[in-house]
Amino acid sequence: MRILLISSNIAMSPYPVYPLGVSMIARALTTAGHEVRQFDFLQQDKSVDAIAQEIKQFNPELIGISVRNIDNVNLMNEQYYIEVVKNIVSKIREASKSKVIMGGAGFSLMPGLILEETGADYGIVGEGESLVVNFADNAARGIYPAERLIGPETRLFGTEIPSAKYDEQLMEYYLHSGNIISVQTKRGCTYKCVYCSYPLLEGSKIRQRDPRAVVDDIELLFNKHKAKYIFFIDSVFNDDGGAYLGVIKEMLRRKINVPWTGFFKPRGLTDETVEMMKQTGLIAVEIGSDAPSDITLKRLGKAFSFQDIVECNDLFARHGVATSHYFMFGGPGETRETVYAGIENIKRLEKSVIFIFMGIRILPDTALAKIAITEKVISPEDGMLKPTYYISPSIDKKWLEETLTEAFSKMRHCIFPPDAIDDSLRVLHKMGYTGTLWDMLLSRDSTRRRKRNAPK
Repeated sequence: MRILLISSNIAMSPYPVYPLGVSMIARALTTAGHEVRQFDFLQQDKSVDAIAQEIKQFNPELIGISVRNIDNVNLMNEQYYIEVVKNIVSKIREASKSKVIMGGAGFSLMPGLILEETGADYGIVGEGESLVVNFADNAARGIYPAERLIGPETRLFGTEIPSAKYDEQLMEYYLHSGNIISVQTKRGCTYKCVYCSYPLLEGSKIRQRDPRAVVDDIELLFNKHKAKYIFFIDSVFNDDGGAYLGVIKEMLRRKINVPWTGFFKPRGLTDETVEMMKQTGLIAVEIGSDAPSDITLKRLGKAFSFQDIVECNDLFARHGVATSHYFMFGGPGETRETVYAGIENIKRLEKSVIFIFMGIRILPDTALAKIAITEKVISPEDGMLKPTYYISPSIDKKWLEETLTEAFSKMRHCIFPPDAIDDSLRVLHKMGYTGTLWDMLLSRDSTRRRKRNAPK
């Protein structure tokens, strides 16, 4: 069966991210014997006419659309992406009579609402690799499910989680947009942050890919595709169970040293583990600090203190690894006193770049949604498809914005609003600089880098 897979993502903040989910679905379908093409809406300059042209050339019998994000979760500069998806479906209807099936992380958060809003035929909820193969196999025989929403089903483990089918044309585009290519080492999240959707999407237990398969992917990306920078997209790279160390040890065994980054939690690291990761090419980390005071950290469900954040930051700084932090003001328990305390705490973080958000996007079925309903921030009937933000009833939105602007406007390494440097990063990528690039705000020549040679 000929299947066209469309990545509908248009988010570029803080940098374009390769559509890994689509490529993993492509691998599953190709392995099952289907003919698959991947189409990236961002690569095609967000052109619906390009979709129509692709349909005309390929004549697909089934069309899948991946919804990665519903919106940009930035209250200061709101961007809503479902209208984009709706326009894509409309153009498909003009160009083809094929069934349209949706999936992806964003879709799975509100599948019923998004399906109705966009007018697609079917939707897959949760992990799609086996579900989409079953759907396509049946569709090839003219058999379609009675229900429009399919899944979720039993989660995949180990070797069941496929490697991505990295597409040559997509690789070329993302290699010219910062050289950041995504790799997944595991699925699942064991933490209980009140706002987060990862446990809802991937489950609350770690499901690790075979470290050998992960490193095979890395070698393929660098030796065949000439990638320059790896982004491990796990919800948290340094999990408490130590699954990440299996990947690091396999990289060390194969003498792999490539520039890479990932999301880290503040606790559980030592000088020894950081040095091991540096030997494999760790160059920068994104730390999920989230709240800048102990009171608000606790209310967000965090199991660490601000002092843990400081110590983690200093640990990476000692080893010459660039750090960035993401802080959200206005969460549960936030008061004027915690805002002022948080600002002072942030000033304690040295040699780091700090992205500051105001308000927290409320997502269905999270603990934050329940808090927001209890505090009458939203009503129980609110579907939350359109961006809805939590700001503590104890503080005024206008006051918070003015206070954060005044506090951070003259601090070069503190970015508020969080997308304030996006245009500059895109210019640097076009000039040939690779990677996250926020670390170039740090006053270290060692963080300024251009193209690096691929591993032998």
